[in-house]
Amino acid sequence: MAIESEVLVVGGGLAGLTSALAAAREGADVRLVSYKQSTLASASGLVDVLGYTPDGDGPLVDPFDAIPDLPESHPYRTVGVDAVRDALELFDDAADDYLGAHTDRNALVPTHGGTVKPTARYPASASAGLASADRDVLLVGFESLVDFDAPRAAAHLDAAGVPFDARGVTVPFPGDLRADAKVTRYAKLLDTNADVAVRGRDRPARDALADRVNTERDGEARVGFPAVLGDDDAAGVRAHLADRLGADVFEVPMGPPSLPGLRLEDALFDALDAAGASIETGNPVVAYDGEGRVERVYVEKNGARIPNSADQYVLATGGLVGKGVESDRERVYEPVFDCHVPHADDRYDWFDGDAFGDHDFARFGVRTDGDLRPTDSAGEPEFENVRAAGAVLGGYDFAAEKSGSGVSLATGYAAGLAAAEATR
Repeated sequence: MAIESEVLVVGGGLAGLTSALAAAREGADVRLVSYKQSTLASASGLVDVLGYTPDGDGPLVDPFDAIPDLPESHPYRTVGVDAVRDALELFDDAADDYLGAHTDRNALVPTHGGTVKPTARYPASASAGLASADRDVLLVGFESLVDFDAPRAAAHLDAAGVPFDARGVTVPFPGDLRADAKVTRYAKLLDTNADVAVRGRDRPARDALADRVNTERDGEARVGFPAVLGDDDAAGVRAHLADRLGADVFEVPMGPPSLPGLRLEDALFDALDAAGASIETGNPVVAYDGEGRVERVYVEKNGARIPNSADQYVLATGGLVGKGVESDRERVYEPVFDCHVPHADDRYDWFDGDAFGDHDFARFGVRTDGDLRPTDSAGEPEFENVRAAGAVLGGYDFAAEKSGSGVSLATGYAAGLAAAEATR
């Protein structure tokens, strides 16, 4: 027996979650299916809109001003500036621990590599570290957490010309965690403020960490740590450290696995639950029925193919990295509905000989009509009831533009809204 819904979203990343939330809040019966856990665990937790133009100009001060001048093939041109703003409004309501809604201007947020990323929304945990402030910064790394080289990151920030002095130190984390300890282990110790052994005696983890850092401080007004400062009580951990240090405390966004990304995932799943959407993760969509209109998809579960039917579908499976777009030696393709992905016949034209050149593969993805329905090689919709959102879309280079989260939000919102409206 088929599992039925009005809107079925395929994909559990930011675009899929946003599509499902937008459709559910419009009153649709929504089901989200995803092969893997949300990709937000691999994300920094920063939400960009547009940091650089396709020509490399930037960092942009106001991303919204630049959107009308983007190429017509860009997803932002498809949905329009108003949809970008509406999507951010939906995000702001769902993720209430984020800042940046007070202005159209990009914030400049230091990252664990010592770069400065233009971003439209950022977690409260990163707010004290904004690069636009002129107060000096001490970056603190942990010996057992090798992904964050604080002295190197500080040197890169200085070289980037930030308006403050940055210095980095590396200290042992209280409790002598192993080098392969999960980031959640650091967070748990600080959440619970559990006792840790320091020089033969037990001390609360937060106090032990602050006191160790105080031996390294040289009057810096801000102290930045890798993004492991708690999970269940992240705000309490930062407040405790700030009081003990006598300085503002912030988290530096990290690579995967990312606690800010996991916190954002929790917030969005909570919002989906509140909106009444159903969610299934861990099982892939492997086939579909229909021609011109998708009648049902099949979810593989424990060796069986379970039919799922819906009036409307949203494809939000990711791009080349997320396996939402696949390639072999002969072609580039979308594996769920076999939607057309434009690409050169000669695969040597898919990339540039210069490692930092203009690579076609960076813009691979399905193309859509104005309603976000994937189109064939003639520009006609392949399915009347399928819309695409997020990194599965082509026509933009999210890595170079710093636009990945914004495109996922805007197209996810527009696709979910259109799918819900089409069920009426």
